[in-house]
Amino acid sequence: MTDVCGRTIDYLRLSVTDLCSYRCRYCMPEDGVVKRPHGEILSVEECVEIGRAAVDCGVRKIRLTGGEPLVRRGILDICRGLRSIPELEELCLTTNGQLLPRMAAPLREAGVDRLNISLDTLRPDRFAYITRRGSLAEALEGIAAAEAAGFTGLKLDTVLIGGFNDDEIGDFIDLTRHHPWSVRFIELMPMGECAGWDKGCFLPNRAVLDACPELVPAEPEGVARRFRIPGAPGSVGLISPMSHEFCAQCRRIRVTADGRLKGCLHSREELPLRGLHGEALRSAIRQGIARKPIRHHLTERPSDTPRNMNQIGG
Repeated sequence: MTDVCGRTIDYLRLSVTDLCSYRCRYCMPEDGVVKRPHGEILSVEECVEIGRAAVDCGVRKIRLTGGEPLVRRGILDICRGLRSIPELEELCLTTNGQLLPRMAAPLREAGVDRLNISLDTLRPDRFAYITRRGSLAEALEGIAAAEAAGFTGLKLDTVLIGGFNDDEIGDFIDLTRHHPWSVRFIELMPMGECAGWDKGCFLPNRAVLDACPELVPAEPEGVARRFRIPGAPGSVGLISPMSHEFCAQCRRIRVTADGRLKGCLHSREELPLRGLHGEALRSAIRQGIARKPIRHHLTERPSDTPRNMNQIGG
């Protein structure tokens, strides 16, 4: 299905929880979020029903997000239910990696095709600082477990933060010299917890190219510009919502864990889906696609959404 701008919308990011085992400083309050009553969060059956309706409307890729999706009770049932949809071409999941040592193999068996793993630093002290409670060793064990379970084409997502991890750009790029991974640098966005941070924290992704002149362009992938070091098995991706606005290429919609459709991560507008079934649900999804904003306004002001990233499924 296409929106009013002619963009083909075929990608759904479905949040299954707003809870997380970490408290990353740019994403969540230090005390976390208040746990909602069970009835306020999409059930396993509702997640699958919304996914199926979205596929009926032309979605071919679904990514499960959070919060941290692996803390969600019933996550494997959600994966199995979505994987049973014949027209769904790709089922992905984004995780902080902490629970992958015991969950990677079951996720693979449940039909997940690909994993993205968040990794903002390769230094243990910095990892503990940015996550407020995480361990770099756990994250690295999670990556190893994902590979052992048969996941290929792993993507490591790194939020680039000036004064925090910009001196590690070369270290992250070096990972692609030795592993068939895609290391993707994501520009920090002024929303939620970090909306009021010092401007020096918000680095443009050209810092990556400046730090490694040997990178050469590769085939783009979605909204990511891709590069490679000649001869390296991995790749480097640049996701640049601030300096290289990609709204014209955006093909995704989002559904929050409490069942509200968002056409844009940064939009205040949300369309409730809970309680809808059959054609009414499909009609609402089509309406949400049709009302997808032309662009965000991050270069002019902070994000319009009142939610933190963990409440949307970034």
